[in-house]
Amino acid sequence: MTRLLPAVLLGLALALAAKAADAKPNVLLIMADDLGFSDLGCYGGEIRTPHLDTLAGNGLRYTQFYNTARCWPTRAALLTGYYAQQVGRDKLPGVAGGNRGGRPVWAPLLSVHLKKAGYHSYHSGKWHLDGMPLQNGFERSYYLKDQSRFFSPQIHWEDDVKLPPVKRGTGYYGTIAVANAAITHLKHHQANHPESPFFQYVAFAAPHFPLHALPEDIAKCLARYEPGWDAIRAQRWKRVQALGLVESSLSKVERDLGPPYHFPDHLKILGEVEVNRPVPWNDLNKAQQRFQQTKMAIHAAMIERMDSEIGRIMAQIRAMKAFENTLVIFLSDNGASAELMVRGDGHNPKAPLGSADTYPCLGPGWSTVSNTPFRRHKTWVHEGGCATPFIAHWPGGIKERNKLRRTPAHVIDVVPTILDLAGLELTRQVPSPGRSLRRTFLEDGRPLHEKLWWLHDGHRALRVGDWKLVAAKDQPWELFHLAVDRTETRNLANAHPEIVLAMADQWNSLTNSFASPARKIPPQ
Repeated sequence: MTRLLPAVLLGLALALAAKAADAKPNVLLIMADDLGFSDLGCYGGEIRTPHLDTLAGNGLRYTQFYNTARCWPTRAALLTGYYAQQVGRDKLPGVAGGNRGGRPVWAPLLSVHLKKAGYHSYHSGKWHLDGMPLQNGFERSYYLKDQSRFFSPQIHWEDDVKLPPVKRGTGYYGTIAVANAAITHLKHHQANHPESPFFQYVAFAAPHFPLHALPEDIAKCLARYEPGWDAIRAQRWKRVQALGLVESSLSKVERDLGPPYHFPDHLKILGEVEVNRPVPWNDLNKAQQRFQQTKMAIHAAMIERMDSEIGRIMAQIRAMKAFENTLVIFLSDNGASAELMVRGDGHNPKAPLGSADTYPCLGPGWSTVSNTPFRRHKTWVHEGGCATPFIAHWPGGIKERNKLRRTPAHVIDVVPTILDLAGLELTRQVPSPGRSLRRTFLEDGRPLHEKLWWLHDGHRALRVGDWKLVAAKDQPWELFHLAVDRTETRNLANAHPEIVLAMADQWNSLTNSFASPARKIPPQ
């Protein structure tokens, strides 16, 4: 009998493993805000992100994952599986009311669908969608709306009930509060629904402006950026190449390209230490260099704090014995931002930079670094605006470790992926353009999409295979062959006018189809 015990235990373990493999996975969906392609350590950055690096090292990193290049359209696409313009959450030419409007009834959020599969859904952090979280299928929520105050938000909700403003000096910091709420939700789930799968959506505001960080976090990063943005960008490019993330050449810095929106009065408030162009670092005076060095240290500190908080959330999932069967997805809503502005409580140039009394933004000098090796920034649909990290980690379902996935994919694919893994087959009034990523968890190479489409703020693009047609607002089409020129450095529009014409026709056809009567079904 004693000799039989190990065999019995082994059989039991195998049976439990098989049962776990068949179980619907829990899902932890984490979104950063304004995080550039090479900001994470595992994507070539000098920013220290050990928890995300560990997830990537034991999972998959996607090298051609796309978003919409802006916050609210990406969040609509992320949680519906549609392009934002299809569901009234971004503008279409000639269609009234298509900017952050109400979604049509046929486009509920993922959380609504998941109820049908027995999931319990929770939200923590930024929302930037129409309606409120509990009205849209979430059971618990901490909704942090005030994006201008990391230390003392004035507008936030718990379970759709408005909370009082946070007072200065109470120890509140937004990134920690968002993680605390997520951990509270997970503990609630374990106590009340231990046999059911969970969907926890965590939407950090970091590292979106204003650059606000804890002083001790800033201090750890400050010396790192003394060499300046030209040197840091060159270092990142070497690491991006060494990691095999992008096989191309480094794009040239567009020295004359500044913020997407110009606020001259705000620049006066920020003072002469601020610059609105990515000029050579050595052209800055010492005061400007110190100011810019500190800004990037704050940006890094915000990301490092976010990584630490992700580590705490993962520790909670481990404590729940849910680690093996939890799919963790990490992504960003757009590339790093070149914006420069002053909002919220204003900017006091005499206060310590990064404190509640200041309002620094990353700006085009460091945004160019964060988006290394790509061109342009948030809002543009060149690669720097819409190509960002995507990490997938799932010990029970993704068997390969520390692998790259070069298959082009998009935020519209996240909902189809999760519904696929949850075993939900939906008959939709309007088919989703998204595709499940499940196959890419097993292999790389075969395309998911025949084409991918972009339109934001007049910037437009279409990717068909390895060809990308792209144009900035009011500018002519550019054409790039991304298989050999991922960084969009060699415009082939004049060499291949027939491809430009054919792809422009496809872009117009898609755009017109999104403005069809089906899109105009009355909103909720």
